[in-house]
Amino acid sequence: MNRFANNSILVTGGSSGIGLAAAKAFAAEGARVVITGRDATALSSALSELGPNAVALRNDAGSVAQARQLASDLAAQSIKLDAVFINAGSARFAAFADVDEALWDQSFDTNVKGAYFQLQALLPLFNAGASVVINGSINAHIGMPASSVYAASKAALISLAKTLSAELLPRGVRVNVISPGPVATPLYGKLGMDKETLEATAAQILAQVPLGRFGTPEEIASTVLHLASPESAFIVGSEIIVDGGMSQL
Repeated sequence: MNRFANNSILVTGGSSGIGLAAAKAFAAEGARVVITGRDATALSSALSELGPNAVALRNDAGSVAQARQLASDLAAQSIKLDAVFINAGSARFAAFADVDEALWDQSFDTNVKGAYFQLQALLPLFNAGASVVINGSINAHIGMPASSVYAASKAALISLAKTLSAELLPRGVRVNVISPGPVATPLYGKLGMDKETLEATAAQILAQVPLGRFGTPEEIASTVLHLASPESAFIVGSEIIVDGGMSQL
């Protein structure tokens, strides 16, 4: 298939995990893909996998100034966007009693404030009929211990998608959310837990997944592509949960 031929698509946090899987899937279907991330080495490695038509820009998803700079950089290259996958995020878990202001600020700056102002800055670059896909999480729907801040930030994104959908429809822009369940990505090594706690948590999560396994980045990416493509033109302000049945059964 070549669903995204002649399209330009931005994937934030596109140097690893779900973001990289989505970027590769978009590129395989003909898109010019722009990826962002904070790690220059990871960006360079990802770019080598995406081919000569891709663009990599170093960017801190939690910075409003860098959100605006990203939009300026794209405009300077005359890149207009047909789809955006707001994927960059922070996942730091801690028991409620141990959460401090720094953890709260990091989570909300990256997951909510950064996403909000990134979309605001990109708005003039959207082509008519553009699609925005926001990466949510099933943690917004389930009461997983130690996830209070992360879950709250993802719930805010889901709400944002609904309100932005109504506001941006006159511009021809659709906004939707994909909420993954547990996925085998490097993110699970960045939750702020020691190895023993992380392994115990992963085992507990796995026991709650009816399919009996974690998802793959490629499985999440396929749903992102569906929401970004014209075939989903009648899906607006919606959330698609991809969690192996974890929050549904």
